Amino acid sequence: MRPTVTDHHFAQHSFSVREQLAKDRRFAPDKFQIDAFDSIDSGRSVLVAAPTGSGKTLVADYGIRLALATKTRAIYTAPIKALSNQKYRDWCGEYGEEQVGLLTGDITINPDAPIMVMTTEVLRNMIYAGNTTLDRLSVVVLDEVHFIQDAYRGGVWEEIIVHLAPEVVLICLSATVGNTDEIARWLSVVRGPTDVAFSNHRPVPLDAQILVHDRSQSAIREFSVDEDGRPNAEFTRLEGQQRKLTRSGPRHQRGGPPARLRSPRRTEVVRFLHEHDRLPAIYFVFSRRGCEDSALEVYESGMTLTTQDEADRIAQIADRAVESFSDDDLAALGYSKFADLLERGIAAHHAGMVPIFKEIVERCFALGLIKIVFATETLAVGVNMPARTVVIDRLTKYDGTSHVMIKPSDYSQLTGRAGRRGIDTTGTAFVVWEPFVSFDAVHQLVTSKAFHLSSSFRPTYNMATNLIATTSEVQATHL
Repeated sequence: MRPTVTDHHFAQHSFSVREQLAKDRRFAPDKFQIDAFDSIDSGRSVLVAAPTGSGKTLVADYGIRLALATKTRAIYTAPIKALSNQKYRDWCGEYGEEQVGLLTGDITINPDAPIMVMTTEVLRNMIYAGNTTLDRLSVVVLDEVHFIQDAYRGGVWEEIIVHLAPEVVLICLSATVGNTDEIARWLSVVRGPTDVAFSNHRPVPLDAQILVHDRSQSAIREFSVDEDGRPNAEFTRLEGQQRKLTRSGPRHQRGGPPARLRSPRRTEVVRFLHEHDRLPAIYFVFSRRGCEDSALEVYESGMTLTTQDEADRIAQIADRAVESFSDDDLAALGYSKFADLLERGIAAHHAGMVPIFKEIVERCFALGLIKIVFATETLAVGVNMPARTVVIDRLTKYDGTSHVMIKPSDYSQLTGRAGRRGIDTTGTAFVVWEPFVSFDAVHQLVTSKAFHLSSSFRPTYNMATNLIATTSEVQATHL
């Protein structure tokens, strides 16, 4: 029989755990963090909604430390393997390798450890299988819980929430949940008492800008998107002039003056960022091929963004990471070109890359050695790669059936990486101007706080089979 929440005695260990956490982190927790600590001490689940970089992970750390103090187990889950791998490395360094395990479907490390890091699908499968890893489980962290609305995978989060033993304290973390009270009420119905720990304070303020190439000045210009709640008046005027020219149609094409504004090329944007001291930066491009091609274009333009010392450190980190690979393997993987780009301070990052290459990029960027990373949106999901600047290449992306405008929650998630706490006074988020997206639409996207989370739960044959195999007919029908 698994222990109940009252067996955990979290409150008895609260003072010592908080004292040690404050000593290790060297700063006093914010109010929303203290509110979350109080909820966990009382055995209540908690939904933590706060901007990226504000310290949500501290709440996860607190729950994990309480589990260790009470000799119970804690599970941390993430929606992507890159985030799971990074948390595993971080916590091995903090708690010791013998205390931490990793399960991602294709990697199994120390599965009996008291702290287990895994993807959500792995935890869902464990619950259905009645895996012994769930014995003495007291805390589960669901990082990036807004994935619950993902059209293809969101149901996995709901299955976990519904099926976890009721005595387990759930810690849900997200930067993009607007309807927190509604979600907390639902969690209270399916799990028991659940609190909200909320903050809208962003530790490093975000400056939203739009980038455009102005032919009249033969240069890239930046404009603030918002001016006291309204779209930037100067850019609105410029775009209006551009649209009048465009509407003149064929006459303009036959010999009229060229359009004043155009979308800047990626190499031009990177050079602009370099010249204006806006690096390091993450440049979001919504295709794997686009990321690879963009990194290569910057490399072939001749730009070098690193010092010789930085290039030497990158080479050491990369060579050490692949020292177990043979020369033939490295040649087959294109390591030489990959390393050349890295040493210039340039990299791509996406799910299709060789895992060790992705890990090298993450390590070097986290150390401030790589200056520009062209990445798909998976890099925005919790992976700790702080940047001074974020650039969004396009505001539309393919959703599996058509190209659609990104949502305000997507924008917030992508730009959350801009601004390094303790280093930058502000972070900058650039949108690259496109002639087919109006500036009013850009302004509405940037200023919107409509982060309404909706369920994407759909019963599946796989779910029904698992329920029949693990529960009674009455329970399966009810669930």
